[in-house]
Amino acid sequence: MEKTQCLPRYRYTDGGERVSNVTEWGIRQFNDHYRQEWGDAFDKQAGPDGITAEDIFAYTYAVLHDPVYRHDYRADLLREFPRLPFYHDFHVWRDMGRELLELHIGFEQAEPYPLERVDLEGEPRRVILRADKEKGAIVLDDKTRLRGVPPEAWEYQLGSRSALEWVLDQYRERKPRDPTIAERFNTYRFADHKERVIDLLRRVCAVSVKTVEIVGRMAYWDGEYLVVSGDRDKREWTNMALASMFSRHDASDDDPEYQAWLASLPDIRDGDH
Repeated sequence: MEKTQCLPRYRYTDGGERVSNVTEWGIRQFNDHYRQEWGDAFDKQAGPDGITAEDIFAYTYAVLHDPVYRHDYRADLLREFPRLPFYHDFHVWRDMGRELLELHIGFEQAEPYPLERVDLEGEPRRVILRADKEKGAIVLDDKTRLRGVPPEAWEYQLGSRSALEWVLDQYRERKPRDPTIAERFNTYRFADHKERVIDLLRRVCAVSVKTVEIVGRMAYWDGEYLVVSGDRDKREWTNMALASMFSRHDASDDDPEYQAWLASLPDIRDGDH
């Protein structure tokens, strides 16, 4: 498994109970901040239940996709855990986050992108699984390729590579180093999964294109210039430690382990937001 840090919406107790992973402290911070910013319009903007854990999770998901956030704070993101800004138009970011979540969680149900399949005669003898970005093509083996990949599909990245390239890498044939495992258990063959991979690539291509479209509403690159949409508070890096909002611990006020963990975080909560 690749190195990653996960902040899930829910966690589960040893007894199997599902518990919200967004802390009560974080929910209070959001409601207090936007109640002060929106004033009498808070109830209309936030709804009868105020800003909920679901709202915050969707908002967080959108902000972490924001090109401006990732560009302006790239140095900070390399050396510490992300911090969460209080963007002025919260509901806009929440709604974009909902779109992205629905799209990414349901990627297998996305309408396949109409990539053109080109097959040569004969049985394939060599698995290739290579992306040809210049030609907008995906080469599966020495007999089959997919054409018509739009340039924006390569822009949606998972880490340092596009989502399409990530799929290709997952289905490569790899020979285990252990000779016993290689002889007895190395049964995976790409040919057995080829049709499923083609279908998956078409769906991931559609998801990638739609993701880039949504992210383009936040900001987009025009040559060397970052064109920005919406209003952002430039002090946001000092606002909120994201780690304070998601915890594997119980977020109740009487949990000493949680309180000790909170006390170890950078003291940013009493600042002027």
